[in-house]
Amino acid sequence: MLTLPNILTLSRILAVPFLAFLLWWPDWALGYLLAFGLYSLMGITDYFDGYLARSSGTVSKLGIFLDPIADKIMVAAVILVLTAQGILRGPYVGDMHVIAGLIILVREIAVSGLREFLGGLQVSVPVTKLAKWKTTFQIIALGSLILGHGLPGWNVMIGGIEANVPHTVGLATLWGAAILTLMTGWDYLRVGLKHMD
Repeated sequence: MLTLPNILTLSRILAVPFLAFLLWWPDWALGYLLAFGLYSLMGITDYFDGYLARSSGTVSKLGIFLDPIADKIMVAAVILVLTAQGILRGPYVGDMHVIAGLIILVREIAVSGLREFLGGLQVSVPVTKLAKWKTTFQIIALGSLILGHGLPGWNVMIGGIEANVPHTVGLATLWGAAILTLMTGWDYLRVGLKHMD
């Protein structure tokens, strides 16, 4: 159980409360920079736990179980805290960007339930390349939103509106992630519907 990949995955789960703590005060720019560092470290461990498990032949059932849970906990925690602190807000549409975060959360819950249902039928649903792109967009989006609040002076003029560069990138990629989320969610649902009476 206590292989290095599993320890890295568990460390990611244990780091989530610290990440949420650092994000809790939106006026604390240093806290957001520290949160960005922690978030980046969590992303690096996400890559290395899988890589180490495969390269060393120590892929375990615990790791297979915990890895996607760790990812979902981290993404959900960041989306919820950023929403609560009013950070999923931007020009033209205000806080409508929360909808993109909501789409991502609903899909994660629905796909988890669907995977559990299909697992009971011993039907596996492999992760597609599109799903990997969705994850990449999510990581970039949330990291950019955190960084934007840590660097509040990194602004440019866009169409007569002053916009924070990382924050704007974060909102754009969050919508990209939401669109990919709908597409991959539909793929999973199609597989599930084939096995439902």
